[in-house]
Amino acid sequence: MPVVTKGDIQRLDLDTIKLQGTDVSATGLEINRACDVSGRLVAGGSALTVTEALHDGKTILLDTAAGTTATLPAASGSGAKFRFAVSVTATSNSHIIKVANASDFMTGFINVHDQDGTTAAMYKGDGSADDTITMNRTTTGGVIGDLIEIQDIKANLWLVSGRITCVAGSNVADPFSATVS
Repeated sequence: MPVVTKGDIQRLDLDTIKLQGTDVSATGLEINRACDVSGRLVAGGSALTVTEALHDGKTILLDTAAGTTATLPAASGSGAKFRFAVSVTATSNSHIIKVANASDFMTGFINVHDQDGTTAAMYKGDGSADDTITMNRTTTGGVIGDLIEIQDIKANLWLVSGRITCVAGSNVADPFSATVS
């Protein structure tokens, strides 16, 4: 087996690397996205435009007391996955996750736990009108620990799964809606 020196590594071109006889077809961006563990948690701030290149496979923190609005990229069937975790309960406004355009919709389920213990519910995005998830910190979640996962499964369609909390003293409501900005 030949010895590889530091100089050899610096001259490597990803297009010529072979692993056990198989060409590497991933781009440098794809390799970084899969292997860079330093940025697994991303601050959402007050507004975040989510991109596949920067956020695929990452956990985006809904982290502002004034609420976070996250706008997804256009759904194309890329398989990109985004996780949204509430790390700060909003005290004003809402935490919102919405699509980028009028052609994209959401399907899938969000389970809502009622802290009063009287009602638990599961809501389904209808795939033809629902394009927004609103966590209003009372009836539709948005408290610390709530989690929503979204995957780009085909052109114009996002698959949603999640669990959120309806706070004590509130009545469970549907977090999905059409065109909330």
